[in-house]
Amino acid sequence: MKTFIVIPAHYGSTRLAGKVLLDIAGKPMVQHVYERAKKSRADQVMIATDDQRVFEAAKNFGADRYMTAATHRSGTERASELVERLKMADDDIVIVLQADEPLVPVVILDQLIDILKQKPDLSVATLCDPIDNMNDVFDPNVTRVVLDKNNFALYFSHAPMPWYRNGFSKEQKELPKDFNYYRHIGIYGYRAAFVRRYIKMPASQIEFVECLEQLRILWNSEKIYVAIAKEKPGPGVDTQEDLNRVRELLKNL
Repeated sequence: MKTFIVIPAHYGSTRLAGKVLLDIAGKPMVQHVYERAKKSRADQVMIATDDQRVFEAAKNFGADRYMTAATHRSGTERASELVERLKMADDDIVIVLQADEPLVPVVILDQLIDILKQKPDLSVATLCDPIDNMNDVFDPNVTRVVLDKNNFALYFSHAPMPWYRNGFSKEQKELPKDFNYYRHIGIYGYRAAFVRRYIKMPASQIEFVECLEQLRILWNSEKIYVAIAKEKPGPGVDTQEDLNRVRELLKNL
């Protein structure tokens, strides 16, 4: 069993154009992600892109890199091309790490790897962390996840969920005292065999409405195991405000 980290790096972005190549502390964003992933226990880390600019940037900082088709609609679809091209074994572990997570803690990458190694019956695993403030519950840039009693995902959404009827209907909204809201951390761990299944699954309307690729898995009656991250990750980069915050954090580091 081998472990691969695939970093899908798509140049286009509706909210922040070309963000994976934007400079942060003297390096393109994707380089920060790659260097953190290389510190994990993965056997191989690679960047998958459909853009020559990203490919050349990755070449410049010595990354293992692959050009992939421009038709992929998600990071998992892009990773699936490498599963086939590299002839990965069915039980190999594939971690899909987005290229806009320059502050991803190495410890949670290893956590996800360990979960799949220790639980051979799992096909898909991901991470979350508790939300403790009202802003993150209602922020449309934050993905919420609701779990069942066995820590499998019931649903993911950009909407505040579940809806706290008694607290959110008030003018001064409040969080429930006896319930935890969770933010989904968009890192996925798969068996290579599952990635091969995923690419053949019928796409669902809910994944396109929510713009969340993992909803295809739930819509096709598959399960996603969700663990609480051992370390709270730094902010990802979706907006210019996010970029400014990450630049400041890395400058101070």
